[in-house]
Amino acid sequence: MTGVLLVDKPEGVTSAGVIRALKPQLARTKVGHLGTLDPFASGLLPLCLGEATKVARYLLAEHKAYDGTIRLGTATDTLDREGAAVETQAVPALDASALDAVAARFRGPQKQVPPMFSALKRGGVPLYKLARKGIEVEREPRDVEVTRFTLALAAPDRIDFSVACSKGTYVRVLAADVGRALGTVAHLERLRRTRVGRFELHEATSLPAIEAMAPGAALPLLDVRRALAEYRGFEASTDVLARLRQGRQDVLAALPGPAADETALVLDPLGGVAAVIEARGTGPWRLVRLLASD
Repeated sequence: MTGVLLVDKPEGVTSAGVIRALKPQLARTKVGHLGTLDPFASGLLPLCLGEATKVARYLLAEHKAYDGTIRLGTATDTLDREGAAVETQAVPALDASALDAVAARFRGPQKQVPPMFSALKRGGVPLYKLARKGIEVEREPRDVEVTRFTLALAAPDRIDFSVACSKGTYVRVLAADVGRALGTVAHLERLRRTRVGRFELHEATSLPAIEAMAPGAALPLLDVRRALAEYRGFEASTDVLARLRQGRQDVLAALPGPAADETALVLDPLGGVAAVIEARGTGPWRLVRLLASD
């Protein structure tokens, strides 16, 4: 079983919990996910299955998109609804023009300080473990980019938002920063991921629907070629593929020349991805991944 399974993760389940829940359908298939979602969050969770795990790093998208809700007036230690309240402030009267002005301030490249409740490590220890002990350490600001950000008043103390951002962006931090920019405090109340790179939420299947499928039933998988559609693909004969599997990288010299720092695919006669090749700088093609036929 090889391909990418797009799951619509429900709230209240960890990303690892999704994989455990699908064990009857996945059997002993190797699984890897493309970016975790917090348990309280829902939405798109792409899973690489089988040989697709070998190309997971090529699918780790630079940009993601989310919808959600910011709750104004209360700050929490985790910056989301699962944390303990640490501060409350009055919420000023807001209108659409004020929200538009604040949203504009957070668009574009910017520096963002990661939260203490995160999986980032300091001295080999995850920051969230330090935070649970009441320890706060200095965190270096990171470069992130928000390419789209809109805010809409849903209630006097709630703002709905839509955001598209670079990987490494903490939407919890963005929610807290928006609260301060509006003259109060805030936390992230709801989060739903709608896009991961080229994958869209509307393509995903709900977790209950997949769980209801009989063991051994065909899962709604995207094949590796479709998942890697942005890369050039070169069809190779079975003879060439056999020599490539023997470590004969010289057969790559017969392929069209690469662009600088290009990644491309070697395809089998049926159009499936048999290998991933790369060129460093202006150098020749070299083999970096071999995929077994499914």
